[in-house]
Amino acid sequence: MLNKIMLMGRLTRDPELRYTQNNTPVAGFSLAVERAHSKAKVADFFDVVAWRSTAEFSSKNFKNGQPVCVAGRLQIRLWTDNDGNNLSASAVVAESVPFAGYTTRLV
Repeated sequence: MLNKIMLMGRLTRDPELRYTQNNTPVAGFSLAVERAHSKAKVADFFDVVAWRSTAEFSSKNFKNGQPVCVAGRLQIRLWTDNDGNNLSASAVVAESVPFAGYTTRLV
């Protein structure tokens, strides 16, 4: 089995660092990724969650608008709310978030 995702885009907000009840660092941010070969500028937006040292590194080194790479896995959560509605949410769980360093649109 394989669940691997690699993205390169720009942060849409500063990473938000918080800690679990067990004092484990977790950071969340959103990544805008432009679609290649699109005549109009169209982007897809991905929610990203980073844990432990990756969370601390992300919150310390990245800011809104900065280009970054994200390598990780796609996680989809399913649940039923109090009204019986089936809900889902997807997020990229980051395994690494290195600096991207590009300054122009990728083609």
